[in-house]
Parts: sequence; C-alpha cells; structure tokens
Amino acid sequence: MRRNVLRAAAASVPMLATAMFVRPALADATVTRASRRLLGTQVDIVVQDSSYLAARSGIAAALAEMARLEQLMSRYRPDSQVSALQRAAGRQPVPVAPELMAVLQAAAALSARTGGAFDITVGAFAGWHFGEDNARVPAAAELARERTLVDYRQVMLDERRGEAMLLRPGMRLDLGGIAKLPILQAGMQALRRHGLRHAMINGGGDVLASGQLQGRDWRVGVRDPRAPARLLGVLEISDAVVASSGDYERCFVANGRRYHHVLDPATGMPAAGPRGVTLVASQAAAVNGLGAALMVAGQSAAAGLLHSAIGVDALVVGDTEPWATAGMRRRLASVGA
Repeated sequence: MRRNVLRAAAASVPMLATAMFVRPALADATVTRASRRLLGTQVDIVVQDSSYLAARSGIAAALAEMARLEQLMSRYRPDSQVSALQRAAGRQPVPVAPELMAVLQAAAALSARTGGAFDITVGAFAGWHFGEDNARVPAAAELARERTLVDYRQVMLDERRGEAMLLRPGMRLDLGGIAKLPILQAGMQALRRHGLRHAMINGGGDVLASGQLQGRDWRVGVRDPRAPARLLGVLEISDAVVASSGDYERCFVANGRRYHHVLDPATGMPAAGPRGVTLVASQAAAVNGLGAALMVAGQSAAAGLLHSAIGVDALVVGDTEPWATAGMRRRLASVGA
C-alpha cells in the first residue's frame, strides 16, 4: 500500500493560496505525499510517478536541499550565514554561499525597483513578536531608533569575492519575503533531477507546480484575506508558480487594533496597503518578493509596479472590491467550476 513518506509535525495554517483536491488523489498508488516543518511553515510535496522508490528518493532529496538552504538563510539560527552577517555588521564582510548571494542580489534589485517598499533590512525592527504567546508592539521610541538601521542601500555585495556586508553596526536582515520561493524552487529542481515530472510543492501558500496530477492541471484555491475561510476562486496551473502574501497569516489584536507581520520599512509599523496579493507566473523570479512590496506600496501603486512585471498575473485584495489584471481574471475560476 502506498504510504506518506513523512507526516506533518504540526497542523497547517490556512494561507492565501492553498493546493486543493490533493486528498482524493492520495488513494492513487502512483501518488506520494510528504510534509515537513520548514521555513517557519508547513511544506507539502505531492508527486505522481509510477515508481514509488523514485518518488520517495526524490522527495527526500528535495526536503534535504530545502533544509540545507534554510540553514544558510535563517535569521533565527546562530549557525546561519545571515546570523554571521549580522554579527559582523559594521566591521567586516562575510563570505556567503552563491545561493545566499543570489537572494541578496534579488532583494537589492527589487528594493531599487520599488523605491524601498521592499527592504530586507526590516529585520532591525526586532521588537515585534507575532506569536500567540508573546505578541508585542514595540514602543514608538524603539521603532524610531531601529529605523536608522533600515536601508537596503547599506547592504554591500561583492559577487566577485563572494562576500556581503552590512555597513552599519546593529543592522539585521529578514529574508522571509524573498528567500522562500528560491528555496522551494531548489526543492522542485531536486525532484526533477530524480526524473519526477509531475509534482507540486506548497510552502505556506506559495505553490510551485510541475506537470499535472492525474492528467489535469494542479488546482490552487485563493483565499479571501478579508474572510480566510472563504475562497475567492480556483487557479489551474501547470509548470507555474503561485506566490501569495496576506495580512492574516501572522497577526494579533492589541488594545482593539490589529497588527500583522508585513512591515513598512519607512515606519516599522504594519503596512497599510492591500490585505492580500496573489501572483501567478511561469518563473518564480518574476514574482519573488513582489507581493510583500505591493502590500507596502499600496493598491494605487500596484498597477504601475505590475506594468513592468512581464508575464505576471495578479489579484490585489483591499477592504473593498478586489482588483485583478486581465490575465488573472481569465485564470480565476469559480470555486464550483
């Protein structure tokens, strides 16, 4: 009997985009599923292949590769290269792996393109805590001090030497908005190296899909961030990526006000833009980090930023009627379709 390779250690959290209709397919002897806690969320892998041994081997390789990259880039691990960069901030450059250099370069390019709406140095706003047991709003004076350490232009990259440096003492990085998709993509590449053509990886609402499941495109439900139990529609994708950002995934209410984890680099406070953004493209690089940038930049700036994003379909949800590109309107089917 076909069995899951790994079982989830924790229950999954509803995300803005979520893979659908996978559970019935698990009765198919050619379908294998695995789950693991990675990247601060649950990562699910579903593979369809006639060889169970190939599927199991490929999934194990994908999970190992994603765990390796997480170790490089996590700001929570003292042995990561990101932590090494922070310890050396203002003192000296640090050698970084090519994979981390690529993420840092992508972040620099997106920051310049969005005028700083996206900025990995928001890690300096360390006083925020979004956990259920330790929710905390930093004091205004604390945020004012930390704002002086937030500036993407103070991240020095030397690709030739393979080094990076944070130019000011006390600077900290948060790669959560731009490292996850490259790590999930590395997992998909590992699956393909094992000859697995039909696969899906879902990491906290970011979905990479290759091939098909049981002869039809993978189906991804898009949640309404204003009412997360409700779906706005369904996307059918093959050889594509769905990237999502939302304000309800990590949030809390204090003194009657709701706070979420997508921070505005200019203020250190939660972004006041759209409630959620869903993006679809054939390549992860086209949408990486863009959703968080749009939540900071605001709905009025979304059209301008998306105009230069060739091949990207977008759904932007604020407090009123959702806005979608023409391509997304064609893609998004009703839930019952």
